[in-house]
Amino acid sequence: VQLQASGGGLVQPGGSLRLSCAASGSIFSISRVAWYRQAPGTQRELVATITSGGSTNYARSVKGRFTISRDSAKNTVLLQMNNLKLEDTAVYYCNGLITTAQAPGLLRDYWGQGTQVTVSS
Repeated sequence: VQLQASGGGLVQPGGSLRLSCAASGSIFSISRVAWYRQAPGTQRELVATITSGGSTNYARSVKGRFTISRDSAKNTVLLQMNNLKLEDTAVYYCNGLITTAQAPGLLRDYWGQGTQVTVSS
């Protein structure tokens, strides 16, 4: 199983980006997908989560600006980021709790490689 994060880039304050997290491999089910971010010199922080049932949760700092959604048929989770601020600059990672076809009863934690988001004027 692999998670591929993409969509990062350079954007001005107030701009938008959409990140994508695509899961591939021998997937049986995806329970929860989360986006984390880590800025230089800081700890990794949780940004947003979405469950298999579609329930979402957001960090207070991004609520109202970011939207997480999923396309279950494509095993893809999106993070729409609007009204970006300088402090949103970080490497963004996707994380999934996934069961595989080989072990459908075992939830495992998978991480994508990270995508850089830079907000700068």
